[in-house]
Amino acid sequence: MLSTARPTYCPQCGEPLVTRTIGSRERLTCPSCGYVHYRNPVPGVGIIIEMEGGVVLVKRGGQVKPGQWALPSGYIEAEESVEEAAIRESREETGLDVELIDLLGIYSFPEGPPTSGIIVFYRARPVGGTLRAGDDALDVRVFKPDELPELPFRTHRQAMARWLALQQRASYTSEEHTKGFHIREAEPGDADAVLELLGLVDANASLTPQDWAAARQRFGERQTISVFVAETNNAPQRVIGFVAMSLVQTLTGGRGWIDDMAVALDYRGEGVGAALLEAALRHANRLALTHLYVNIARGSPAARAFYQAAGFQESAISYLRIR
Repeated sequence: MLSTARPTYCPQCGEPLVTRTIGSRERLTCPSCGYVHYRNPVPGVGIIIEMEGGVVLVKRGGQVKPGQWALPSGYIEAEESVEEAAIRESREETGLDVELIDLLGIYSFPEGPPTSGIIVFYRARPVGGTLRAGDDALDVRVFKPDELPELPFRTHRQAMARWLALQQRASYTSEEHTKGFHIREAEPGDADAVLELLGLVDANASLTPQDWAAARQRFGERQTISVFVAETNNAPQRVIGFVAMSLVQTLTGGRGWIDDMAVALDYRGEGVGAALLEAALRHANRLALTHLYVNIARGSPAARAFYQAAGFQESAISYLRIR
């Protein structure tokens, strides 16, 4: 366990440390050599190992939350990368050699334990080894999504909730082809179909020919706009819906903005809108955006009800927090 004890003497010259206000915070400093003791968050890593349709959890030993089930996790050593730490912790705690699939999320825990930290979570899959309790784990086993126990750490619960949401979205996406359509990124040749669908939005009824020409030009350029279309599977294939998401960079991160989305009249109620919104959410996750905003005021009552059912807040400019 990391020590949380406050030092008494300067590690550079041995003089007793005193408290001074530096950078709007009270910090221990050395009146002799000027050393400042900064209490920075420690970096850790957690791993969601996907195995046999479930997730590997370990029953914790040690002094922090002993006897409770949690994700494999630990602190990063000075000489290793975050990825190397994830692979090492997986092997030490579960006996499994893993391959990292992707980054799941980054969370902070200023409350501890035992001290303030930042933890990076990865998704992983086994590529070798044998499932067994190792290191200071008392037990290890695979839990199905519907039998997961309550995890003792807030960051573990957040990571697990995110993983479960991604699993549900992936399951929904895998069903798209059975519904007669699929989602793909828009291509230049989709311009006519997308503009035709734009005409179905009541708020676009007053657009002038110049407005339509500008919309066509923006579709062709799309430097900061991502467009996804829903297309029927059977020939002749037809674009039956689209969603356009703009990337908005701020000083504190990135946001996604959806102002244009439409579904063909004869395909409404078939899950096309939900699949398009899911594609936008996945893309927002890949771009590490924090929020997805949508202009609900431009939509019909049915469209507003759809967005609210999808989890967006009830307001004219609605949002969905992603991370």
